[in-house]
Amino acid sequence: MNAMKTQLTELRALAHRAENRRTDTGIPRVAMVQGEIPEHLLAAVYEPMINLILQGSKSMTIADRTLRYDPATYFVMSIDLPAVGQVHPSAGGEPYLAVSLTLDPVVLTTLLADLPKPLGQHEQEAGFSVAAVTPELMDAWVRLLRLMNKPEEIAALAPVYEREILYRVLQGPHGWMLRDIAAPDSAMARVNLAIAHIRQDFADPIRVDALAQLASMSVSAFHRHFKAVTALSPLQYQKRVRLLQARTLMLANAKSVTGAAFEVGYESATQFSRDYARVFGLPPSRDAARILGEIRRGAGGG
Repeated sequence: MNAMKTQLTELRALAHRAENRRTDTGIPRVAMVQGEIPEHLLAAVYEPMINLILQGSKSMTIADRTLRYDPATYFVMSIDLPAVGQVHPSAGGEPYLAVSLTLDPVVLTTLLADLPKPLGQHEQEAGFSVAAVTPELMDAWVRLLRLMNKPEEIAALAPVYEREILYRVLQGPHGWMLRDIAAPDSAMARVNLAIAHIRQDFADPIRVDALAQLASMSVSAFHRHFKAVTALSPLQYQKRVRLLQARTLMLANAKSVTGAAFEVGYESATQFSRDYARVFGLPPSRDAARILGEIRRGAGGG
């Protein structure tokens, strides 16, 4: 336990330069973040990653499931998922601090080729979960982040420490997620093909039979696997992606509610407003006004 505390203390010191947005570390696929992050920036389609909390805590809501994790845990997401996040300072008021490693299927495939195949099969589960961090996993993170202070060593050593982090996660309760990312014929990999199609053509009407064919599954099997992995039906997934994109259009491009609704594929502005309020808690015009007001207050320093 004392070793874990020492490791956490060093990791916090190494990541102290992080800002309240995704901050580059100079290490491939590794980022850090610190402090209060505006809620609207935490509502997004998250890419596959391992996220380690160093200080404070974070909650992630995917569909109707909310997971909370703190410095004793790490979060694994193995598929692109629309989610809403919230970060919280520690009980003592210290700011939220975290590091993340984006998962690269090529790196995973190379690592798995060097390991024995696991015995038995896992039950189909969601492609996201929280697990307890171990001293061995924490130690690998320490050595990886130390490279921020020795950039000349990154090219030689970062791939080694990244492989160790992935290896430690593979040995944990959610290692199957990483295996499924790298297995081209796994249910998760085939669902991921459908997700890529939905994300690319999110404004077009969805045809579940065509998505099932793309995933080489029957319609019933596809629907079952998609819901198991994402906690959403294909239609619900598309709707979340549309709503997130519409929110971005209203905030960044000053699109009207109706304009944003039609641009992301809705045929009815009324239905759009109803779905939007169900996900984000407010009608789109009020939500956009609230967020823009917060941004203006933040820019003004008050």
